[in-house]
Amino acid sequence: MLKRKKETGPLVASCQIRSGNSHPFGSLRGYIPLGGGEERIYHQIREAIPVLDAAVGKLVRLSGGFDVKCGSDATTKKLQQFLKTVNCGRGQFGIDSFLTAYVDSLLTYGRAVGEMVVAGNRLRAVCWGDVTQLQIREKDSALDVELCAMDENGQVRPLPYQNLLLFTTMKPEPEHPYGVSIFRGMPFMADILLKIYQTIGANWERAGNVRYSVICKNDENMDSATAQERGNQIASEWARAMEDGKNGMVRDFVAVGDVEIKVIGSESPILDSQVPVRQLLEQLIAKTGLPPFLLGFSWSTTERMSGQQADLLTSEIWALRRMVEPVLEKVCRTYLALEGLEPKVEIIWDDISLQDMTEEAKANLYQAQAAETLSAINEGGK
Repeated sequence: MLKRKKETGPLVASCQIRSGNSHPFGSLRGYIPLGGGEERIYHQIREAIPVLDAAVGKLVRLSGGFDVKCGSDATTKKLQQFLKTVNCGRGQFGIDSFLTAYVDSLLTYGRAVGEMVVAGNRLRAVCWGDVTQLQIREKDSALDVELCAMDENGQVRPLPYQNLLLFTTMKPEPEHPYGVSIFRGMPFMADILLKIYQTIGANWERAGNVRYSVICKNDENMDSATAQERGNQIASEWARAMEDGKNGMVRDFVAVGDVEIKVIGSESPILDSQVPVRQLLEQLIAKTGLPPFLLGFSWSTTERMSGQQADLLTSEIWALRRMVEPVLEKVCRTYLALEGLEPKVEIIWDDISLQDMTEEAKANLYQAQAAETLSAINEGGK
C-alpha cells in the first residue's frame, strides 16, 4: 500500500469555476457566448415547454446510480464513504448530486464542466460549473483543449489548474470542440408550438372576456341630431348595465326601437389544435429519445411497441453513461492517489429499471432450462 503524503499547504479549499460575486446581474458582465450563443435559447425552451424539461429530468434520473470496486475491500469501503459524503457545493453532498447536475448540463448544452477542489493534499470537494461562463480553446494538438474564463480585467485567460477540471462533450463536431445539445433542431418546432399555445390562450381570454357589438337601426325620418342623441343614450345605458354586472348586480338593458346585440367574434370557430400540437410534440419528443408513454402520452402504443421503445431507451441511457464514466473514474483515481492508495477503480452501474432485471432473469431461466433439457437428451442417447 502506498503511503499518503504529508499534508502541506492551507486547508481552505478554493474553487476556480465558481465566482463569489453575489450581484444579481453579475452574469451580464462576465458572459461569454459559446458555440453561437445557443445556450440561452435552449434554456428558454426548457422553461417554455414543460414536457421537454420533464424529459431531461427523466433522462438524468435514469442515467444515475452506480457503485465502485477497488483492489481491496478496505479501499472500496473508504472510496464509497467519500463518494457518499463529498461536498459538492450549493448545499449538496454526495457524488450523485454532482452527477445529476453534470448530466443535466450535458444534455441541455451539449457539454458539462466540473472541478475537483484540492486543499492540503486531499480532495475536499467535487463541484459542477456553468459552461455558459467558460470558453474552450484547442491547444497546439487537436487532442488537447483548455478551459478559459474572463479575469477581472475582462481578458479571457486559461484557468490555472487544468488537471483539476472535468469536462465532457456530447457528440462534438469536427469544426469546434463544443458538444451538441439534444435541443438542437428544436427551436423552429418549439417556436411554432408556442405560437399555437399563445393563440389558444388569447382565444380563451377573448371567450372569457366577451366584447359586444350594439347596433341601433334608426328610422329614416329621424334627423342626425336625434339619432346621435339616441345612440349616446343607448351606449350609456349599455355601459351602466355591464358595469353593474361586474359588481354582482343584475340590471336589465331596455332600449326602444330596432336594437341588435351580438358577441364580437362569435361567428369565427376556434381552430382545432389537437392534430398540429401532436405532430409537433412527436417531433420534439423523438429528439429526446424517450418513449412517449414515459411522459404520459398514449399514442397508439401497443405492448410489443412499448417493449421495443424500452430497449431503445436502454441503449440511449448506456450511451450517456459511457460519456460520463471517464469523469467519475478520474474523480475516484484522484481521491485514491491523494490518500496514498492504489488508484485502481471500476465503475459498476445500477440496473436501469426493474423491468430489465425481470427480462434478464427470464432469459437466464430459459437458458438454464434449455441446458438441462439438452443434457437430459444427451444422457438418454448414451
